[in-house]
Amino acid sequence: MGNKVIELRNVSVYHGEAQQKNSAENDLILSDVNFTVEEGELVYLIGRVGTGKSTLLKLMYGEVDLAGGEAEVVGFDLRKLKRSQIPYLRRAMGIVFQDFQLLTDRDVFHNLYDVMRATGWKSEEDIRCRIDEVLNLVELAHKSYKMPFELSGGEQQRLAIARALVNKPRLILADEPTGNLDVRTADGIMEVFQRIVRSGCAVVMSTHNISLIEQFPSRTILFAHGHISEVDVRSVVGE
Repeated sequence: MGNKVIELRNVSVYHGEAQQKNSAENDLILSDVNFTVEEGELVYLIGRVGTGKSTLLKLMYGEVDLAGGEAEVVGFDLRKLKRSQIPYLRRAMGIVFQDFQLLTDRDVFHNLYDVMRATGWKSEEDIRCRIDEVLNLVELAHKSYKMPFELSGGEQQRLAIARALVNKPRLILADEPTGNLDVRTADGIMEVFQRIVRSGCAVVMSTHNISLIEQFPSRTILFAHGHISEVDVRSVVGE
């Protein structure tokens, strides 16, 4: 097996801001979570709204505190994580959201360039070389001069994925990345994720799109009743 990028042991997580030790028991959204992801794996998170998928992703990028258990993500021990370390945790991974969260006042190139400058890249040559690499990977090299509003929804999500890749992460966390896209466009995004995992980067993706999982099968984790379990997606759809 490859190197672990996520290792959660007996993890508990409270919903949203309800993370204080004196929180009521009904604020506990997940408990006894055991979850390991290796480099180069694609893992789907499925389950009804409110079952904790997004909350677990937020835990892994430092938005939500660890309530109990042990958690290590891309080499960071979340039990000991200080607020000042959160930017470094996030630089070691890529995060992709359903609503893209692009910089709308600058073109494709500068959506990547400015992020790289802000995260410590110094060499102009290295920056431009890396931008070329990731735009080629997501098939947007020919649109580097376009503004986000000139791109389709699928192209905007490809740009968001490119941005997640610029710092050469070992892990990408994707929260409903195809939720706002039509079927054909969603398929194209999944093909990008397939290329990413073949390169050795792990992808953990929450989704409600079971047909997408059937088309691009991989490990699937079901969230229900405050717990998680690994499932065969065919059992979820009743086959």
